[in-house]
Amino acid sequence: MTAKSRIRRNAATETDSVQPNKHDKHGEAVIKRAARKHDDDGHGGAWKVAFADFCLALMCLFLVLWVMAARQQESIQEVMNDSHGGKLDEGQGVMAESMGGPRGSMIERNPLSRTGDSETAGRQLTVGDTHPADPAEKARDSKIRYESASELAALSRALASMSADAGLSSNLQSIITPYGLRVMLHDTDKQGMFVRGSAVPTDRFKNLLRKMGPLFSRMENQMLIVGHTDSLQYADTSYAAYSNWTLSSNRAMSARSQLLAGGMPAQSVLQVVGMADRAPLDTKNADAGVNRRIEILVLTSGQAQNIAAMFGMPGDTQPISKDVDTELPDRDLLKRLRDKLLPVKGRTANGN
Repeated sequence: MTAKSRIRRNAATETDSVQPNKHDKHGEAVIKRAARKHDDDGHGGAWKVAFADFCLALMCLFLVLWVMAARQQESIQEVMNDSHGGKLDEGQGVMAESMGGPRGSMIERNPLSRTGDSETAGRQLTVGDTHPADPAEKARDSKIRYESASELAALSRALASMSADAGLSSNLQSIITPYGLRVMLHDTDKQGMFVRGSAVPTDRFKNLLRKMGPLFSRMENQMLIVGHTDSLQYADTSYAAYSNWTLSSNRAMSARSQLLAGGMPAQSVLQVVGMADRAPLDTKNADAGVNRRIEILVLTSGQAQNIAAMFGMPGDTQPISKDVDTELPDRDLLKRLRDKLLPVKGRTANGN
């Protein structure tokens, strides 16, 4: 058997049908291969299952993104509204901090507290009602005024208890002064109030301020919020560069935002001030942590009126010259000052 005939015989065994060619003079066979159809029952439907799984996973992804976007919108609405429904920031400035959680998450780690009492949050007054009908609710909604030293001391103890619960007992100091309660929230070597060089509060400080919100919401007194920094300067010292003035002002505004987010009404804040490094507590150490602080000065009613009158419309005036007026000083205050300056009978101005 020749090699040519062996090849033809082997090919004939692998084919489905072998038909002889009648026109071939030598009687050689012509091999025809039949095309095989795909096995639909074996793997033809597997791609449909994989495509269905992909569509299901894609739908779940869109659902998660929708829920996260809804939560983000709710968080922004909570922060932007105070307990009376007013906006926190009248202008269209930049938010003091991002509303998302850590590592790029859009979900807040700490849920925002609802403004108002949880039992009466969903309750609305009918037309003509000006106060709650329940006397207990009316007593709870009444404001507290801190005027005396004992009342300010009670407020100081309440704030100290909150700071201890937040793990910031060493970061808070309170001093009773003639013009109110001076509360200093400062950095330490172990714990800071803000992220260094920014107005973003740390988690503990943010939680503490938001817990102070309900306490201040029951207070009739007004307050000053003052931001302080250390004496370390930024590398760029040009007049338009970011400086300690900007940092201290931004930190004071950030503290105000967190208090309002906790439920404190906007009317409780009389003034927000940034003092940079002009009033250090530790004058010997420029970078001392105690110099980096937020001060909340709870004013007595008389002191709040004096500060408001200082920057408000002047009272009784008398003309000095054309188109120039000056406010008349307080007569009793002038008399007391005059009595101090006048020499005592029998003594000269030098005291001899």
